[in-house]
Amino acid sequence: MKIAILSTNRNLYSTRRLVEAAKERGHEAPVINHTRCYMNITSHNPSIHFKGETIENVDAIIPRIGASVSFYGTAVVRQFEMMGVYSVNESVAISRSRDKLRASQLLARKGIGLPVTGFANSPDDTEDLIEIAGGAPLVIKLLEGTQGVGVVLAETNKAAESVIEAFRGLKANFMVQEFIKEAGGADLRCFVVGNKVVAAMKRQGKEGEFRSNLHRGGTAKLIKLTPEERSTAVRSARVMGLNVAGVDLLRSNHGPVVMEVNSSPGLEGIENATGKDVAGLIIEFIEKNARQGKTRTRGTG
Repeated sequence: MKIAILSTNRNLYSTRRLVEAAKERGHEAPVINHTRCYMNITSHNPSIHFKGETIENVDAIIPRIGASVSFYGTAVVRQFEMMGVYSVNESVAISRSRDKLRASQLLARKGIGLPVTGFANSPDDTEDLIEIAGGAPLVIKLLEGTQGVGVVLAETNKAAESVIEAFRGLKANFMVQEFIKEAGGADLRCFVVGNKVVAAMKRQGKEGEFRSNLHRGGTAKLIKLTPEERSTAVRSARVMGLNVAGVDLLRSNHGPVVMEVNSSPGLEGIENATGKDVAGLIIEFIEKNARQGKTRTRGTG
């Protein structure tokens, strides 16, 4: 098979591992920078071009779309779908998971555990919004942030009001969430492939840091999930429509709650912490499921 990896940097660990895993199993694995692709959008013969050449004979794609280029990246994925190419994560599913508010609403509708979350537009509603989230301490999150950027812990109601005022001044969209103190600055990253959690790790924030992201100096170790945690992770990925997802959970007093569903989860932390060949499992999933024209969205939605 020819499995194209959409990535802006072929030297990134995740991209390298996917190329290695595909080649080990006898596949072609070209790396295509989706930000450099351009498209011919026609009714009967849609095509994608890269560096002056038409991209042809691709059987499947693995999108590694960064948050900063979500709009253009998902447009490229949608164009591949219009051409009948199988995408391990479809464009609509990526867009769904990237919009934190939309994702929270979809998960809540399916009864999946979440921190109490508030969202408002008018500054007149700030006090009530803080009250909805249970009062300080609480977490204020930019809807567009990733890897812990744009996430603030407000220790007092006054601090929360100041942060909300600052975000509003920047015309930024944000949401306010209950702070799960009992998690102790740790979360669980569950790596879902298909309908199964194939690897899981516990990420612990460094001293004095409530965010556990490895990019922020957190540490990771192998963890055994409970059946409820496994079920929550798999259901969350399914609600988003993602075949490959990193689902971040917190252990709260009322069971697992979902913090985020990531459509381009990194492989380095999870493979190092668990010793599992996660890249190989993704390629194996594609081998079993990739078929010409086998997309639910057909490039729509």
